[in-house]
Amino acid sequence: MTGTKHAPNGRATMKAVVTTGHGGYDRLDYRDVPVPVPLPGEVLLQVLAAGVNNTEINTRLGWYSASVSTATAAVAEEAAGENVVARSDGGWNATTPFPFIQGTDCCGRVVAVGPGGDESTIGSRVLVRPCIRPAGFGSMDNVWMGSDFDGAFAQFVTAPSSDIFPVMCDWTDVELGSIPCAYGTAENMVHRAGVAKGEHVLVAGASGGVGSAVVQLVKRRGATVTAIAGRAKMDRVRAIGADDVIDRSDDVVLALGAESIDVVIDNVGGPSFPGMLKVLRRGGRYVSSGAIGGPLVTLDLRTFYLKDLRLIGCTAWDEPVFPNLVGYIERGEIRPLVAKTFPLERIADAQREFLQKHHVGNFVLIPPSAGH
Repeated sequence: MTGTKHAPNGRATMKAVVTTGHGGYDRLDYRDVPVPVPLPGEVLLQVLAAGVNNTEINTRLGWYSASVSTATAAVAEEAAGENVVARSDGGWNATTPFPFIQGTDCCGRVVAVGPGGDESTIGSRVLVRPCIRPAGFGSMDNVWMGSDFDGAFAQFVTAPSSDIFPVMCDWTDVELGSIPCAYGTAENMVHRAGVAKGEHVLVAGASGGVGSAVVQLVKRRGATVTAIAGRAKMDRVRAIGADDVIDRSDDVVLALGAESIDVVIDNVGGPSFPGMLKVLRRGGRYVSSGAIGGPLVTLDLRTFYLKDLRLIGCTAWDEPVFPNLVGYIERGEIRPLVAKTFPLERIADAQREFLQKHHVGNFVLIPPSAGH
């Protein structure tokens, strides 16, 4: 492999960000580590671009623990202090495997295949489907690249050969690197909710990576979008397709009226949750894959059952989701929203700015090239 360094034992090394445990930005250690070796059924990718997502921050903070009841930003502020709590249930599925390499998004190039692999894939530019379904799509069991095993915050990463997707398009590496987690999560929610032409969909957090993807994906299905965003971002959210935008500080029931919405797609949660159910029509669907505004909400079960609502949780991606996304890209039906790029070694700066939520779209990290 050209351009890689070698450790004293002769094994090639690479630059990577190793997350050493729960805590603040000091747990992000940019250092030399061995280049991974692909096993049978795997490929080795040179990472060309890797997106930044809430999930990497949440995993580092241990936010998924049942002991956490506040929003991501509040936990991040606590982690900046000296009293860092290790949480055994802080990961998606189990104890997070520290130390390990995070990074859920990967645009990469195949540089090697495991024993018995298809060498014709070498040289292909691909996206990695980060949601792995080890028991097949008939089971909801799932593990995630960058959360349950090493991910893309590195110069090289291994991935299952069944979960890499060549993409034929004129997008840049950075643009492709903004897609997997945000757009996959968004498409999974839109797909599972069965959003249809002519329906009215309310999208919370519409300026974020997932929310802005939801706006585009709902519009391509022919539905009407009302988005929720900060006042300073309203024009940018309209520009990506929202039919109407309301301020995130507004009372959603007063702004829209009760029983006016077919589908709510909400990755914010927190205090706004009760209003989201009130604006749903009878038989409406509420869909979520996150709770950045706070995981504990007030639910009046009478609103839920008297209106025949469906509450749909989305983590494991359905089988059509990622192939759908690749098709949308290749046919020019969606467009990337890259807010800013950072070199990989500045990951802490990227995550700090990410949490400030002044941007629309996604941040993307760029590893050093293989020769550096």
